[in-house]
Amino acid sequence: MIEILSLGGSLVCPEEIDVLFLKKFRKFILKWVQKGKKFIIFVGGGKIARKYQKVAKKFKAKNEELDWVGISATLFNAQLVKSIFGNFAFPKVLNNPSKKVLTKKKIIIFGGWKPGSSTDFDCVLAAKNFGAKRVINLSNIDFVFDKDPKKFKDARPIEKISFDELFKIIGRKWTPGANLPFDPKAAKLAKKEKVKIIILNGRNFKNLEKVFLGKKFKGTVVE
Repeated sequence: MIEILSLGGSLVCPEEIDVLFLKKFRKFILKWVQKGKKFIIFVGGGKIARKYQKVAKKFKAKNEELDWVGISATLFNAQLVKSIFGNFAFPKVLNNPSKKVLTKKKIIIFGGWKPGSSTDFDCVLAAKNFGAKRVINLSNIDFVFDKDPKKFKDARPIEKISFDELFKIIGRKWTPGANLPFDPKAAKLAKKEKVKIIILNGRNFKNLEKVFLGKKFKGTVVE
């Protein structure tokens, strides 16, 4: 079975590169590779992308230019993630999820593709093209909340939500560098293609394992 993972850049490099996380992530993925799973992993730009985009905005960079800055950050992070898997991974970081890849390698790493969307969108497109029924978004949050928990103490975690309800929280328009639980453009495509989205904390590997085992887990399901 192919698992499509959207690995948030905030997990790879929250402030500095999180070496301990990468070690645990590598061990976890290789464990499941040995059990027969294949992984397509899209790596986000995270804070690196937003730091560079913030500077570009000061120079009045347009949205397309901001997207290219973000894409460059995803490719930088993706190259690092590919390196931790050595020969277990496809030898190149890819960026076009609309093309199928013929390989015996069980791990394929993608960075960002083109302006106008995020790696979340690329994940959903890959799910469509590789025949996967779900995308697992590995973030730094346990759930999607009904409002920003950093601003509102009464924010409620959501375990299950429809795409239409999700749009009320995240909006329907993609903005370069937006710090949202999921890209609105990606959610639109997922709704159309009937791809389930699971959003959970990527640092909780025991919880992620429950998803693979079909057990009850902590996170938000969008379908």
